[in-house]
Amino acid sequence: MSLLVVGLSHRSAPVSVLERATLVADAQFKLLQDTVAAEPATEAAVLATCNRIELYADVDKFHAGVAELSTLLAQHSGVGLDELTPYLYVHYEDRAVHHLFSVACGLDSMVVGEGQILGQIKDALAKAQELHSAGRLLNDLFQQALRVGKRAHSETGIDRAGQSLVTFGLQQLSSGTPVEAWAKGKRALVIGAGSMSSLAAATLARAGVAEIVVANRTSDRAERLAQIITESPETDVSARAVPMESVPFELTRADVTVSCTGATGLVLTAETVAGSVEGRVSQDATADRTAARDVVREELPPTSVGAEDGCPLDLSAVQGATGFSVMGEAAVAGMDAATLEQHAAWVAGAGVDRRESGRRTPEAEAELIAELATMAVTVGRIPERRRPEPVAQIPRPAPVLSVLDLAMPRDVDAAVHRLAGVRLVDIESLAEASADAPMAADVDAVRRIVSDEVAAFGAALRAAHITPTVVALRAMAADVVANEIARLDGRLPGLDDKHRAEITQTVRRVVDKLLHAPTVRVKQLAAEPGGAGYADALRTLFGLDQETVASVSRAEEDSEKNSKNRGLA
Repeated sequence: MSLLVVGLSHRSAPVSVLERATLVADAQFKLLQDTVAAEPATEAAVLATCNRIELYADVDKFHAGVAELSTLLAQHSGVGLDELTPYLYVHYEDRAVHHLFSVACGLDSMVVGEGQILGQIKDALAKAQELHSAGRLLNDLFQQALRVGKRAHSETGIDRAGQSLVTFGLQQLSSGTPVEAWAKGKRALVIGAGSMSSLAAATLARAGVAEIVVANRTSDRAERLAQIITESPETDVSARAVPMESVPFELTRADVTVSCTGATGLVLTAETVAGSVEGRVSQDATADRTAARDVVREELPPTSVGAEDGCPLDLSAVQGATGFSVMGEAAVAGMDAATLEQHAAWVAGAGVDRRESGRRTPEAEAELIAELATMAVTVGRIPERRRPEPVAQIPRPAPVLSVLDLAMPRDVDAAVHRLAGVRLVDIESLAEASADAPMAADVDAVRRIVSDEVAAFGAALRAAHITPTVVALRAMAADVVANEIARLDGRLPGLDDKHRAEITQTVRRVVDKLLHAPTVRVKQLAAEPGGAGYADALRTLFGLDQETVASVSRAEEDSEKNSKNRGLA
């Protein structure tokens, strides 16, 4: 086995790199074609999800394979190889099998235990089969991965360890409140009509939203999804489809929005979202910010006003001053040049030239002091010991719009995070939240299943590797029997059919008994780690032709392929 996987995921790369390295459907097909056309690879499959891109291949050279697969990923993802390389991971042979089985069980997902990855693995296999880039190795590998994933979900409680990305995202939006209680009666806008958006719509419907509006670039898919939701016997939710051009208007009516499209650019800009909540944000937000600033001013420690001996500015005469230190930068802001020079000289301990100050009229002096007092009230002041002033925590208005962005690359402008009245949860924030999520005890059981299945798959693969040699050996033995019976016929031409059949059966039994123990044992030995050499030993001991063995392998693969095609039909 020479299985190699090169990829990147949310565990190895930042979201900013992942969203640039996504592969659309056409790019995936082209990547598969170029991979199998490359010299080191004979089979290829691409697993591309919202938070991972992995290229699987059967290669004959490890180092050449890593270099070729990495280069192809960079070329088709649009991210330069130098930039992409630090975030790539490589798994080979048994480690590659272990990785895919872990992925299939949801152990490597952003939300541990989510089951959507099984559908994505199935799609990856279907694409490879459609392009005939999946041979015996990758067909067996991906089909076994699907079985392992289903086994993990049926035999353990891995579903309790995590949930779908949609459910996890809605839980983050509800901020600890049960999703059903949070969503009840809300108006929902779902942008996109793919598998993730459909799951989001179904989840919102079960949670009890009052209305679901589906927007999609292809109107018939949006209408179909809306019809499915409306006609579902499990829920009592009205749904309707709208064109993408109606999204800005529908956004003004929505309480929660879920977006997951395949768009390469932003679907919702910060300006669009800000416009949708304009007038809906609490009118008390400005008053809350003003009150917060007042709290800061009340908590500032008292300080002297104009008490420093020899200060060229008599600030004690300023009426209404809240107090500030002339040693602080905020206090001297706005002074004219002459006053600033006098103040600087005084601070440094030098004498102050009063002649410059005497040239100003009393009216100018009073105007200057008034400006300084105004500046102090507006800007504040820095205490003598330069301790940082307390920072007001400005209350943020309760969100009137909750946005869940499940797309990669992102559908929603990241600047929406800063908008008042809007709560945005995207792939990046989900990754941060999931890092702290508790692991269920069932995860250990799934890991044991994965380890057992990896060992069994490796053993079966190694045993299958020697099967063509065993088949070729038995075919050679059958030829030897046939030749000897033919020679016997030449020597005993009068032998009747009954005796001839008995002699033939006896010779065959002798050959079978002689070969049985060695062939069974060699399969057992070949299934063990490091058992690949037994096939070579068998070929050497019995003088088997390598091309004969290879022809047996090709015949088996053709037979399996025809069987699978009949099954698909």
